[in-house]
Amino acid sequence: MKLRLPGRRDRAETTDATTPDTAGELSAELARTSGKGRPTPKRSEAQGRRPGPPPPPPTTRKEAYRRMRDQQAARRSEARLGAARGDDSYLPARDRGPVRKLVRDVVDSRRNIGSWFLVVALVALVGTFAGDPMITAYATTVLMGYLLLLVVDSVVLSRKIKKALTRFPAGTEKTRGAVWYGISRSTMVRRWRFPKPEVELGAQV
Repeated sequence: MKLRLPGRRDRAETTDATTPDTAGELSAELARTSGKGRPTPKRSEAQGRRPGPPPPPPTTRKEAYRRMRDQQAARRSEARLGAARGDDSYLPARDRGPVRKLVRDVVDSRRNIGSWFLVVALVALVGTFAGDPMITAYATTVLMGYLLLLVVDSVVLSRKIKKALTRFPAGTEKTRGAVWYGISRSTMVRRWRFPKPEVELGAQV
């Protein structure tokens, strides 16, 4: 028989009366988060994150190959479009970086003598094989005069590129490589350049 003194309560009764029901609260929290540590998303939110139901697995080897080819073609198309718009993640190493981007803009903002290289070379080639000495002499003169203008224009372009590259800290990239990159781009027809030009002719770069 347990003796109880007057005016004192049992320790167990005091503990039961003052301790909150943590077990019930924990069960409710676990039920609310459904065991994932976060609330379960609504059905509309879950459907919004999925573009659609996953396609059924292929049933034949031919269908599996067809799906693989379609996926590869889609990736190639995405890479081609990304490279054309100048996205560094799709560009080859020679075209990546802010320095090469600036060089492309410098070249694309001006009219370059080099853009006519293919046309002049074709005319000179036709004139050389024309069989008429007079036409051949004219074609050779035109070609030599064009090459002289090309050299002068390339010197002007190289100076403009070097001036633009002073915006970057010294040692960011070798100047010679950037200049040759710009000159080689200037010899291409504007619409055939890759990545595509992002500035208009006469734009301030």
